[in-house]
Amino acid sequence: MIAPESILRPAARVLLIDARDRLLLFRGRDPDQSDQPAYWFTVGGGLDCGESQEQGALRETHEETGLRLTAESLVGPVWEDVADFRFEGRTYCQPQVFFSARVDAWEVDSSAFDEVEARTIDRHRWWSVAELDSTEEVYYPHNLPALLRRCCHRSRAVVR
Repeated sequence: MIAPESILRPAARVLLIDARDRLLLFRGRDPDQSDQPAYWFTVGGGLDCGESQEQGALRETHEETGLRLTAESLVGPVWEDVADFRFEGRTYCQPQVFFSARVDAWEVDSSAFDEVEARTIDRHRWWSVAELDSTEEVYYPHNLPALLRRCCHRSRAVVR
């Protein structure tokens, strides 16, 4: 059950994996919680009104990375969960689905970030399972290494 003060924000996320089995993550922080560490998270975000999960995953991937995936390049959903979090003074309840997609390699183009993304995201990086397992950095969801292992053993189809 969603708390009365929470904003319901359905989302679609993408585990974007390169040919070296590394996962693309963005690093950001909530400006209202500057005393908290920055955190890493996957490509994706809230669905637009009337948008399907798959459509949202494709749109978000393009907006955040410049990469135009096709529906055929998405695998999944490979995982689902609900994230409850605070951001810029608001509380969100975010049911989210995760798809995976592979690329040979990709140079991220974040020029289409919206105003909030441009203000709160400061880096991107491709992470290996070993790096996720050994880092002290905060990332979401917490089971990313297991998800990445599972997705890397599935399809080897690569978007070029």
